[in-house]
Amino acid sequence: MPRQSPHILSYAGVAPVFAAPPVHAGVGSAVLGRVTLGCRAWLGALSVIRADGHFVRVGDDFRLGPRSTLHINHEIFPCIVGDRVTVGRNACVHACTVGSDVVIGDRVVILDGAVVEDGVVLGDGATVFPNKRVPAGFLYEGSPAKPVRALEAGEVARRREEAARGGDDEPAAPRAAPGPRSSVHASVFIAPSAAVRGRLVAAEASSIWYSNVLDAGEAAIEIGANTNVQDNTHIRCSAGRGVIIGANSTVGHNVTMADCVIGERSLIGIGSTVAEGTVVGDGVLLAAAARTTPGQVLESGWLYAGSPARRFARLDEAKQALTALIIQQYCQYARDFNALEHRVQAAR
Repeated sequence: MPRQSPHILSYAGVAPVFAAPPVHAGVGSAVLGRVTLGCRAWLGALSVIRADGHFVRVGDDFRLGPRSTLHINHEIFPCIVGDRVTVGRNACVHACTVGSDVVIGDRVVILDGAVVEDGVVLGDGATVFPNKRVPAGFLYEGSPAKPVRALEAGEVARRREEAARGGDDEPAAPRAAPGPRSSVHASVFIAPSAAVRGRLVAAEASSIWYSNVLDAGEAAIEIGANTNVQDNTHIRCSAGRGVIIGANSTVGHNVTMADCVIGERSLIGIGSTVAEGTVVGDGVLLAAAARTTPGQVLESGWLYAGSPARRFARLDEAKQALTALIIQQYCQYARDFNALEHRVQAAR
């Protein structure tokens, strides 16, 4: 059986560079833009490495679990990963530096400017917040990640071997096929590995990124103008109410959302969970890895964080400006990727 290749795309004229072909590339995996990837890379199903606004550099013997994401911070932080690094399932390594001999568990989030030193294990569900340093030699757990004990001799290698025995989930072929009664503006970008099922209403310049799953069920998913839903986010409507996301909002990577309402100019942080019946007001920032409770109301103009999410502080002008900047950047990314993907389709 021939070895499958990931979906590969240049960005700004720069193609990914592979030291050698990946030893495994799961269904729907993607390597996009200014990526340098070392030898013996293993890429899980629907995993995404996206280097548009900065570069991603990954060493040898890298393992990226199914539905996990590597990304950057536009013109501020690249994503740099050392040798012999294993990333679990549904994790996000974002605009940070990770050393060598590191094991990153399932659902872990590592955020912008963080530094994870050599010889570290991050347990399932851990969160490393922006600009934090994670010293070598320990197992870390929790959100925020804290050391719980020193690592045993050979523990990193043993955990890497255990992850390698886990194999890969091979999902059904992804598809971008909104159902009947959908209304999708011609300018909307839907990545080719996004699975869109049911009724979708997507306004001008909105975008649905790689490996997303949007399942409207018997309801509808409505996305406002200029709003982006980033890679590996799952939106599933099981309660029949649907999802409404207002204009000029951002839903980060690896977010999980049920039937809910998100206001305008809001930011739903990486790896967070928005529970069924949640109502998010306008101009809200839900922090990375936060979890709302069913039916929770997040008041306009506030930062919420934690699990369960609680009100922390009024959003200042700097945080409001950050949300607006992300929207601007993602509208440009969407235009660029839309054009690139159409070019690839036309060449086939």
